Amino acid sequence: MSVQVMPFNCGPSCFNESPFADSGTSGKIQSHMHASAHPDTVEGEAARVSETSVSEGYLRTRHEALWMGIVLSLLAMLPAIVAWAPQMTDYPSHLAGFKVMLDHGHDPFLTRYFLFKWEWTGNLGAELLMVPLTPLLGLEAAGRFIVAAIPFLTGMAIMAVEWSLRKRIGVGAILAFAMIWSPSFLMGFLNYSLSIAFALFVLAAWVRLENWRWRWAVMIPASFVVWLCHVSGWGVMGVLIFGYEWSKRSGWRDWRPFVKPWPLIFPILPMLLGMGANSKVSYGRWGVLEYKWQILYRAMRSYDMTFDIASLCVVVAVIAAALVIRRFDGRVGWAALILLILTLVVPRQIFGGDYADYRLSTAALLVACLAIDWPVPRWGLALAGLLFSARIAVTTVVWYEDAQTARHLIGAMDHVPEGARVATAIAIPRRQWFFGPFEHFGSYAVVRRSSMENSNFALPDVHMLAMRETRYRFNDPTQRILYSDSQRIDLRKFKPARHADYLWYIGTKAPVAIPDGARIVYATPNSFLARLPDAVDLANPGDGS
Repeated sequence: MSVQVMPFNCGPSCFNESPFADSGTSGKIQSHMHASAHPDTVEGEAARVSETSVSEGYLRTRHEALWMGIVLSLLAMLPAIVAWAPQMTDYPSHLAGFKVMLDHGHDPFLTRYFLFKWEWTGNLGAELLMVPLTPLLGLEAAGRFIVAAIPFLTGMAIMAVEWSLRKRIGVGAILAFAMIWSPSFLMGFLNYSLSIAFALFVLAAWVRLENWRWRWAVMIPASFVVWLCHVSGWGVMGVLIFGYEWSKRSGWRDWRPFVKPWPLIFPILPMLLGMGANSKVSYGRWGVLEYKWQILYRAMRSYDMTFDIASLCVVVAVIAAALVIRRFDGRVGWAALILLILTLVVPRQIFGGDYADYRLSTAALLVACLAIDWPVPRWGLALAGLLFSARIAVTTVVWYEDAQTARHLIGAMDHVPEGARVATAIAIPRRQWFFGPFEHFGSYAVVRRSSMENSNFALPDVHMLAMRETRYRFNDPTQRILYSDSQRIDLRKFKPARHADYLWYIGTKAPVAIPDGARIVYATPNSFLARLPDAVDLANPGDGS
């Protein structure tokens, strides 16, 4: 990283100057001499033909790479298109929060069970988009649209950065597409993922507007847009801009890289005023070093451990090779190094959010790929695109299959009265590589039946959503039952069921017992819905038991 490599900016103009040009003979060909009879004329004609051929080949390859990037950006939406609902870990609970947020007290059951307090904070990206989209598309379709749009925007942002830096789409940018469907996105961190896309757009604009005196007037509102999406994305944006300016320093004592990004600092003001800020910071309870190692080799974690680690090895190998042959652009390379260091030193929990450091590991990889300035032939671009295509194919197949399972699971809602209290129990293996899509699936009881349900993000001083009932805990993570292979699941001990009308169990391991008096009213191969004793149908009080 100590060596700054100038980017390969060769365009058509690089080929306009012929090595055979001679000002002393230019234009001095005798009119009576036939061109084919003069050696200099023959060489000049051959040179011009060669230059034209190379220039046309360069332009053709550049345009092909640009269209390849656009196609890959569209392809990035495929999983959200083939699945009837996004199969992300946290997504159902986000959707439930959106429903309460947009209800405005009209639904008597939602009003009975939940509180919602708007706060202008650095975690509102999807929430703000849902406000205009829901009346147009409906709640679930609007959420699905946002999930599909985020990877497309991230792909276009990657190309915007690459084009701003080098006026072409190179192998590094195509390789960076493999980081779009990151662990953070698969877990359902919608606001953070959206903020990363916008942070990359801001970097591209910062480079393009470098010599414009009014650049600050664009960057100040842009910084608030990124911050409103997610505060962590705002931090990544700051690192990107600082790294770019640091690469241009005149020496180690040059202080200008520290002050040039000043238009991006203003979102710190609402944070200092305490607008939605949560001061909780934690590295976790145990095994910090082991955990940090895990988030490094799980930087491309998705659904298959062998494939994911092999993908990571390929990406790291290409980055290392670019460093060795000095094809690593410090304008974004410094930011990649800083993000890697932050991955190791940042606490796991900041501002009430989890995996603050894990999110940065994939961002560091993405930015490092953008730093690769290595002109390659078409087959090199094709191989880079193949990695992303293979990974998006795996994700698409998994999402389609999980969506079919989810369609059977959600059939339980046909047996739940409007406004019922539902205790969801999700059996989760203690050790698994893939992201379970059903850990918050119970929140569909809120979405479809306005129920009181226990897997929602509703912690006081952390989320805008909160439970009205405070005598007992009925929110995330009370739905989780972590088990080992030898462990038995006894639902008679499941505490949330004591305060519910229905028990909704989801898991591949069958429980050994259910609460006394419970009656199963719906079942699938890996779930069941049980009506609990003394259940009351609030929508039809006369029919309750």
